[in-house]
Amino acid sequence: MVTLDPFGYSESDTKKVPSNWGERAGNNIHFKTRENTIRNLLLFKKNEHLDYIKLIESERLIRSQRYVHRVIIKTEAISKKSDSIDVSVRVLDTWSLTPEGSLSGSSLNFELNERNFLGLGHEFDNRIVNRFSDKKNGYNIKYTVPNFKNTYIRTTLIYNKDLNDFYDKSIAFDRPFFSPLTRWAGGIKFNQTFSIQEFKDLNNLSDFQNNKNNTQDFWIGHANGIFNGSSVRERTTKFILTAGFLNVNYIESPKAIYDTIGFYTNERFFLSGIGIASRQFKQDSYIFNYGVIEDVPIGKIYGITGGYQYKNQRERLYAGARASFGKYFKWGYLSTDFQYGTFFRANKTNQSAFSFQSNYFTKLIDLGKWKLRQFIKSQLILGQNRLDTPADRLILNDNYGLSGFSSSINGTKKVVLTFQTQAYSPWNLIGFRINPFFNYAVASLGTSEIPLTQSKYYSKIGFGVIISNDYLVFNSFQISFAYYPKIPDQGDNLFKNNAFRTTDFGFQDFDLGRPQVVPFR
Repeated sequence: MVTLDPFGYSESDTKKVPSNWGERAGNNIHFKTRENTIRNLLLFKKNEHLDYIKLIESERLIRSQRYVHRVIIKTEAISKKSDSIDVSVRVLDTWSLTPEGSLSGSSLNFELNERNFLGLGHEFDNRIVNRFSDKKNGYNIKYTVPNFKNTYIRTTLIYNKDLNDFYDKSIAFDRPFFSPLTRWAGGIKFNQTFSIQEFKDLNNLSDFQNNKNNTQDFWIGHANGIFNGSSVRERTTKFILTAGFLNVNYIESPKAIYDTIGFYTNERFFLSGIGIASRQFKQDSYIFNYGVIEDVPIGKIYGITGGYQYKNQRERLYAGARASFGKYFKWGYLSTDFQYGTFFRANKTNQSAFSFQSNYFTKLIDLGKWKLRQFIKSQLILGQNRLDTPADRLILNDNYGLSGFSSSINGTKKVVLTFQTQAYSPWNLIGFRINPFFNYAVASLGTSEIPLTQSKYYSKIGFGVIISNDYLVFNSFQISFAYYPKIPDQGDNLFKNNAFRTTDFGFQDFDLGRPQVVPFR
């Protein structure tokens, strides 16, 4: 087991060492990953029979850690007559401490994030914002232990307090189906939030009301193999059972004249899921990072969900279904996700939702020394018989539609289509590469009265560069500009900078985890 500082070393070339003062100085102030931190990620142990799938899964899991740049696991026979082998693991770190900041005429924002605290693999995020007018401060603190003693139990502590003294604090213990080989998963989360929101009564008169609640969320899942074969596909196809319980208790809530339907009231919700998940990974590169191996999920999911909710002294049932697919084709990679869910009461459906999402990118296109990919992402959400409250409506703001978009408009139907052309430059300057991109997105909201075909469409045109570095944990940052022909509540012909991130496209993981209703935001 060997872990290496980020500068001047190689995971594959054992003779390569730092060659200048800058590399040595950077390594001297870097906390190298502890060997035990990497050992706790391995799925195999000493004196076990060699399992090739566990070997490649261990390499993938190590590579997925944000503090790891590259990893290589090799096997070597001890001798010709021996039935044993040596397994060597070499891990090349990334630089893990990243400061960020911004300054405007009204406030100062500073962040300091550590992705490998003391070489333990722990994440420590800190953010402070200061408002000049009243000298008030806001804080965001998050500490994460991603893997406790090879159990893959993630512990997360969060405390957020904004400039209005609204807060969110939580503690969570979670073990996902981190690998297709995982048999048991589950989680526990305790959360408290407080905010003050503006509400309107039936006479359209508004007032500010307190909203404070405690939430307890529990779930457990178990996966069993379906096939007896030894191939990768047979061993990574599982029959999965999950069950969960959500308990929400409101300590302070809006008065009844502002919440006539009782949306902000106590709730108990039991959910259970059953399904089949087949999950594998294919290695690729030049997708969201420059030249390093990226593990692209492929596979399929078929699942159904059932539940029981008790809220406002009334009972109702829930039923949902999901089907997802992801695969490489000759013309590129495509993943799709279909979901439908609805509540039932007195033989009538309510709060129904249909969701479709897709991600596509082309094969890598060579243009001389340059490389190019085209990305396309789509989303369609259709709601029916939704509750009469803004809290049960779809929006287009930021991650829910158009990055950089901020407006009060909402609806019960939504469509979003995003295109991005990403180029990968062959040149670098002291390890930094400048990769230009062009982005176009269009979106619309509909209601029960106005269908999507008759709704207004809002668009965004963006361009900029992704500046990547092989040795830094954030791997890339951006300089970008976006043009918005119209944003309701803000105006027309607007320009914004740094309103988009390439990683917004993301990957869909073919994992049946915590049971939940169809997302509707």
